[in-house]
Amino acid sequence: MTADVTGVVVGMDSCRFGVVRKAWALPFLAEPKELAALRRVIRLHLGLWGLSSVVRDAQLCVSELAANVIKHVGPGTPARLAVSMNGSRLRIEVSDPDTRVLPVLRSVADGSEDGRGLALVDGVAERWGVDLRGDSKVTWCELVTGLRSSVDHADGPQVAKAEALLGLMGAVVEPEEVSYGRLGVARAEESAINLIADLLHWLRAHGCDPDGALDRAQTHFEAELGEAV
Repeated sequence: MTADVTGVVVGMDSCRFGVVRKAWALPFLAEPKELAALRRVIRLHLGLWGLSSVVRDAQLCVSELAANVIKHVGPGTPARLAVSMNGSRLRIEVSDPDTRVLPVLRSVADGSEDGRGLALVDGVAERWGVDLRGDSKVTWCELVTGLRSSVDHADGPQVAKAEALLGLMGAVVEPEEVSYGRLGVARAEESAINLIADLLHWLRAHGCDPDGALDRAQTHFEAELGEAV
């Protein structure tokens, strides 16, 4: 249990909005010029998933796994990036058609250039491995997200206060509602928008500038988001 700023006690287990993180995949050609695009894609999707805190590590893993295909299989190789949740972990997979040579982890201290990318992945991932699936090889890694489940969201004082306010408005999504996917989250989003609109009316009624307040709030939000990332 926790108490919000108004002194209202809120059960945090009943204030969890189910974040639906549906697995997705993206085919790509293993070319150096594609690496920046892959990093942008992973940043975009993880932002939508509420996982900004692991964006940098995820980008590193995607870059190194894709670069491994370029170096050891060959430029122009058809490859595939797949991202999903494995429980509370973020799972990243890069597959290619070469099943003959498996990636090998080497110590950076041994002077060898081979395996250095995997050493970086090994340094940030909780675990990684290689699977053979028919005519393809899948190199994967999993990152710790700090979540409690695949539909949980990142904790934080701002989130807790917002959920307490939404709970007072009747926008709390109970655990059994998570199975309905985006429906519960959409209802909470609409309530949040209505709350923001009400606060803007309150500011205007008290002689404040609503547009200025929105600009300041956006500045604070972006600064805090930058610190989190």
